[in-house]
Amino acid sequence: MTAYEPPALDAALRTHTDYGVEKLDEGDLASDPISQFVAWLAEAGERQVYEPNAMVLATIDPDGAPSIRTVLLRAVDDRGFAFYTDYSSRKGRALLANPAVAAVFPWYTLHRQVKIFGVAHPVDAADSDAYFAGRPRGAQIAAWASDQSQPIASRAALEQKVLDADAQFSASDDVARPERWGGFRLVPHRVEFWQGRTSRLHDRLIYQREANSTWRVERLQP
Repeated sequence: MTAYEPPALDAALRTHTDYGVEKLDEGDLASDPISQFVAWLAEAGERQVYEPNAMVLATIDPDGAPSIRTVLLRAVDDRGFAFYTDYSSRKGRALLANPAVAAVFPWYTLHRQVKIFGVAHPVDAADSDAYFAGRPRGAQIAAWASDQSQPIASRAALEQKVLDADAQFSASDDVARPERWGGFRLVPHRVEFWQGRTSRLHDRLIYQREANSTWRVERLQP
């Protein structure tokens, strides 16, 4: 069977903007990947990348099937990269069954990406409580109303669940965190910083965690 490609789509697929305005040398790197990531994240925000804290998170389901989605990074420090979700969702169940994960921050307009490989574990309940308490009330109610990743008959049925959850907390200014909802922290053992270069000879520098918890840097061929 011959695939049909409309002319406009074919042209778009064949069009490529050559990279190469910026470079990434070993001497440019911070001493550890967290510091380097924070610097690049701040620059992405300053250069108006849309949702610079959005990361594509890959997990392995309990049955061994891969799964992928976009989540928002909510904190980063020497302990790792924290994000929040429903523990009973597809990604929550996957992470609880198999903590091995990979993530990528795709900053296309900067010709940059950061790839992270490691393990993700639930954060302390106190951290989840503190983050949940700072969310807008609407997002708090939504966490109670939605059984994330589970089927539902219609949008109307979902909106009714939101009304029911809102009524449940109508007499209180505070909305408690559902027990099934909380954070994970991705603890990296390998972090790659990718900078697009001309003729597709991209710069790829990786930090690899050593047995003594120090970081070794090496360059990969593009």
